[in-house]
Amino acid sequence: YRLAEEGPADIRIGNVASDLGIVTGSGEVTFSLESGSDYLKIDNMTGELSTTERRIDREKLPQCQMIFDENECFLDFEVSVIGPSQSWVDLFEGRVIILDINDNTPTFPSPVLTLTVEENRPRRQEADAAARSSVFELQVADTLDGEKQPQLIVKGALDREQRDSYELSLRVRDGGDPARSSQAILRVLITDVNDNSPRFEKSVYEADLAENSSPGTPILQLRAADLDVGVNGQIEYVFGAATESVRRLLRLDETSGWLSVLHRIDREEVNQLRFTVMARDRGQPPKTDKATVVLNIRDENDNVPTIDIRKIGRIPLRDGVASVAEDVLVDTPIALVQVSDRDQGENGVVTCTVVGDVPFQLKPASEGEGEPQNKRKYFLHTSAPLDYEAVRDYNVVIVAVDSGSPSLSSNNSLLVRVGDTNDNPPVFSQAVLEVSFPENNLPGERVATVVATDADSGKNAEITYSLEASPLSSEVPGGIFSIDPDSGDVLVQAVLDREQRDTYEFQVTARDKGVPSLQGSTTVVVRVADRNDNEPRFMQDVFTFYVKENLQPNSPVGMVTVMDFDKGRNAELSLSIQPGDHDQAAGIFSIENDTGTIFSTVSFDREQQTSYTFKVKAVDGGEPPRSATATVSLFVMDENDNAPMVTFPSNSSYTVLPPSSNMRTVVATVVATDTDTGLNADLNYSIIGGNPFKLFEIDPASGVVSLVGKLAPKHYGLHRLVVQVNDSGQPPQSTTALLHVFVNESLSNATVVESQVARSLHTPLAQDIAGDPSYELSKQRLSIVIGVVAGIMTVIILILVVVMARYCRSKGKHGYEAGKKDHEDFFTPQQHDKAKKPKKDKKGKKGKQPLYSSIVTVEASKPNGQRYDSVNEKLSDSPGMGRYRSVNGGPGSPDLARHYKSSSPLPTVQLHPQSPTAGKKHQAVQDLPPANTFVGAGDNISIGSDHCSEYS
Repeated sequence: YRLAEEGPADIRIGNVASDLGIVTGSGEVTFSLESGSDYLKIDNMTGELSTTERRIDREKLPQCQMIFDENECFLDFEVSVIGPSQSWVDLFEGRVIILDINDNTPTFPSPVLTLTVEENRPRRQEADAAARSSVFELQVADTLDGEKQPQLIVKGALDREQRDSYELSLRVRDGGDPARSSQAILRVLITDVNDNSPRFEKSVYEADLAENSSPGTPILQLRAADLDVGVNGQIEYVFGAATESVRRLLRLDETSGWLSVLHRIDREEVNQLRFTVMARDRGQPPKTDKATVVLNIRDENDNVPTIDIRKIGRIPLRDGVASVAEDVLVDTPIALVQVSDRDQGENGVVTCTVVGDVPFQLKPASEGEGEPQNKRKYFLHTSAPLDYEAVRDYNVVIVAVDSGSPSLSSNNSLLVRVGDTNDNPPVFSQAVLEVSFPENNLPGERVATVVATDADSGKNAEITYSLEASPLSSEVPGGIFSIDPDSGDVLVQAVLDREQRDTYEFQVTARDKGVPSLQGSTTVVVRVADRNDNEPRFMQDVFTFYVKENLQPNSPVGMVTVMDFDKGRNAELSLSIQPGDHDQAAGIFSIENDTGTIFSTVSFDREQQTSYTFKVKAVDGGEPPRSATATVSLFVMDENDNAPMVTFPSNSSYTVLPPSSNMRTVVATVVATDTDTGLNADLNYSIIGGNPFKLFEIDPASGVVSLVGKLAPKHYGLHRLVVQVNDSGQPPQSTTALLHVFVNESLSNATVVESQVARSLHTPLAQDIAGDPSYELSKQRLSIVIGVVAGIMTVIILILVVVMARYCRSKGKHGYEAGKKDHEDFFTPQQHDKAKKPKKDKKGKKGKQPLYSSIVTVEASKPNGQRYDSVNEKLSDSPGMGRYRSVNGGPGSPDLARHYKSSSPLPTVQLHPQSPTAGKKHQAVQDLPPANTFVGAGDNISIGSDHCSEYS
């Protein structure tokens, strides 16, 4: 039949009955449309074929997408002719050819088309439309493929320097009635000369490509040559007239011309790719050549056959279930089976069959030789009588296998439900029958016997028993239990295991053989009795526990889980500890039988033992008893119960540091250890005392003590650094150590230094020992001397004022006689009789010295020649101020001498190490080591340190 597209509904297409020569009107023969009902419909009685409400658009039909002018677009349909009471059925195929109408307007790919033409050399260029002008002419030529090719002809001379572009109006019109047309602007650009175009080796490239080829698979290489040189001879390859699917599926290398797979290609979607490739040089303007590429997609067996089961005639088929009366005749068609495969050739040749012992078979629906191999139709016929009392449902499985290598297959099923009638169902005496049956039985043993009675008689009272799933469970018991259909004996076909399942529930159905047949049912509950056939089973073969050390005795350290799949006394378990290979657990662990909790009888010390290994044994109460063992590994976790221990240096040792040492000089390294592990043994070091001048610094991680301050004379002497070592445990533990550093150029008298170190061990840590020990004491003594001198000077001034006042009064009375000596010259010392010895007082004290001989003035020099004023503490410059002066006491020896200035005419005193003790004010000098010997002059005083400790 033929039908124009875009028509309204209910258009008459033709009469199938008259075209087939079938007489209608009696109602015995009817027609049914088996396929094509989306767009077509048929009158069941007259066979009149017409359109449905759905509009037919030829351009949108999937089967017409790739139809060209020489091919026809059509819709296939199937009509079944059904005889009286469906005693026969004939299936006919038809085709409606869809005629095209002119409902689409030709369009240009763009409203503005651009074409380049070289100057000075008129030549033929291709265009996509038609136009006429004084310079250009459009001609339409016939190609070898039978297509019409518009060509733009240059009639006049082109001079780019005079005019470099033209704009033409192009119009395209189809041949329809009425005709449709559209137009676009053709912009012609005149370019400079590039006289050689690329040329492909051949105009058509053809290749085969297997479908599903992986991305990156090379297909073929297009080659073109250009006689030009330089950029005019450099060729790049681009897609020409190519669809979007070509550009999406293929990749073209612009430089090499290699065509490769970009995405996997499915032959069932695209069986051939036809496009053009352009070779374009890089001249200005570029010249091009094109070649046609034809890729034939080779089929791979990648599609399984599909099986479609549909109704046929008057037998209803819905949701995969066909209802067939049991009295239907043998060889009656009950369904239409269509088998198809999207593959091609041998991959699409399909063989179809019915699987299993069922009373159905397949027969071809038509014997025509022109039927495609990959699309076949069959009728599903009954091959034997159906008996509702024997089987009421058939699950017909149809398998289709193709001829590919390897072959692919699929299956579909149809549930055939046999209809039956009857009036009295069989009745059981008990609605629920409970049976106890021991496990580990032999297959084939009888479990129970069920008996049903039927009020009917004769054939309708003959009962057949069968097993079915319980209403509360969808499980079919056929693989485990069976029933004798005549006697009702329920047999077990498998070995029962109570631990796997302790209860089975199924339904026994009794069916009579009446027409229609009726049935009754009872529920059978089989309870499996237990036997001791399972040994205890631990949840793990090895239990691993971690406990902290110092745990209190009799504390739980872990729990093991053990179970027995048996029941009752067979599952009552007794647990015990089994010693390990070295009796590690002997007397240390116990286990609680009810919970499986393991207790320790001792407190753990990780530093003594880090782990314990032993076995736990479980014994059940069955006869004979069964047992199992598991290994327990107990690891003792560390607690921070050990303080760090300093191994170097010892508190009584010391290190000599020269004063000339540079910054960052390593003084010593404090080494400590911790018997704990992990963070509890991660040590850090810090100086917590004895570093008032911030001269030293310790690396927190390595314990390296470095000099970070510049040494000055006041820093000479012993330094006691208090170092604390802390671990990182919670709570942290710490240890304090002493590091003695003696700052001096050399060690001339080690005994003195060792005595100072010994005294520091008995000095409180809160008291700093750093540098010169007498510096602060000298400062204190200087302050006392200054105070005393200031008081004495005040008394002297008062005395002088009184004497002068009295002297002036006496002169005023008596006058002054030149050359006369004053008998009481206050400034002249009295003459004593050498023969007379001065008297001592009762306490043995010396006699009083003259007044001025007991006056002592002490000055302390400050930097830059300044001095302290004893009263007002003001700074003043004094040219006669004392200076520090060192005597040869060794290179770089610290200036620890004390110098004094006396107003009495005492001679200069030079102090030596072997000199006797001169008095308390020289005591600090006499206690120095032999290398530290200095000269004290009566007119100078030197202070060598501005700080001292009180530890001496």
